[in-house]
Amino acid sequence: MNEQNTTNVDIPLVQWFPGHMTKARRLIEENLKLVDIVVELLDSRIPLSSSNPIITSLVGNKPHIIVLNKADLSDPVITHEWLEFYKRMGKTAIAIDSVKGKNLKELTQAIGQLTQKQTGKFAAHGAKPRNARAMIVGIPNVGKSSLINRLSNTIAAKTENRPGVTRAKQWIRISKNIDLLDMPGLLWPKFDDPTVGLRLAFSGAINDDIFDKEQVARLLLAYLQEHYPSALLNRFKLEELPEDTNELFELIGKKRGCLVKGGHIDEEKVVTIIFTDFRSGKLGRISLEAPSA
Repeated sequence: MNEQNTTNVDIPLVQWFPGHMTKARRLIEENLKLVDIVVELLDSRIPLSSSNPIITSLVGNKPHIIVLNKADLSDPVITHEWLEFYKRMGKTAIAIDSVKGKNLKELTQAIGQLTQKQTGKFAAHGAKPRNARAMIVGIPNVGKSSLINRLSNTIAAKTENRPGVTRAKQWIRISKNIDLLDMPGLLWPKFDDPTVGLRLAFSGAINDDIFDKEQVARLLLAYLQEHYPSALLNRFKLEELPEDTNELFELIGKKRGCLVKGGHIDEEKVVTIIFTDFRSGKLGRISLEAPSA
């Protein structure tokens, strides 16, 4: 994979594995035998970093669809590269926007096609074909609940912009012939590559309270300076970008009126602006990693 230096300072070690993650893993293991296919939801801005190696090992040879969610937030050129990357690997991959419902029909069609063999076994013995059973898995805050609500047209799964909300399994009918088993978000105990933890922190998959928000926000700003300078120029109405990230941080604070007594910058407010503007897409469509050629 293409690795790009986020900045020239040390990357902080970001780790988050709350207790309920162990229960989530156990739930997935126990229920895999009940389903015909696994739908793995990834963040299209960070497909590599949001792919849980535990899920990959648990799925094994079971039919598996990779869904790049939040495609409305990622760089469309790089998202296309990821789709081609998975295609070369022989995997079914679909880019979606679960909030607006883009490409969801393509997803349900793929589930139906890849489960025909399992659901058709009943018809071969004279019985009515049963519904396809799909399990949806992914890391926290990757949009599983939003996707399920869109597919089922109900508020079937509690949706909240906070990692780790869905903690129990739920069966939801998403079409007349597909039942979906929702699983809690699952991280893995240790990120061997610190860049993975950092990108998960950028995206909001990790609870903001467990890392140094200002340090991580400055690292995100440095990445954007290097790879998406026009996004910063447009969003903050700047004529040019300073080369120094700390200077840019201060400039954003002044532009947005984040000042405290004495004319100093309110660092906490600037951090909130950087995270919010990136995670909501107000900075534009941005990807943090790309597949190798």
